[in-house]
Amino acid sequence: MTNSNRKVVPEARESLEKFKYEVANEVGVNLKNGYNGNISARDAGKIGGNMVRKLIEKAENEMINK
Repeated sequence: MTNSNRKVVPEARESLEKFKYEVANEVGVNLKNGYNGNISARDAGKIGGNMVRKLIEKAENEMINK
């Protein structure tokens, strides 16, 4: 089986992990270090959806400010 979570920029792994925990805290999902397979799909979706929204917003702002 291949890993579909391969990072496009591997150097960003640590920053993305930190970002994930920041977003989880913002949306009220308690993540612990290590395995979090016990969280609901709804909570995982909240985290991932908000991460994507914030990353798109950042990219759009960077496009405007070029």
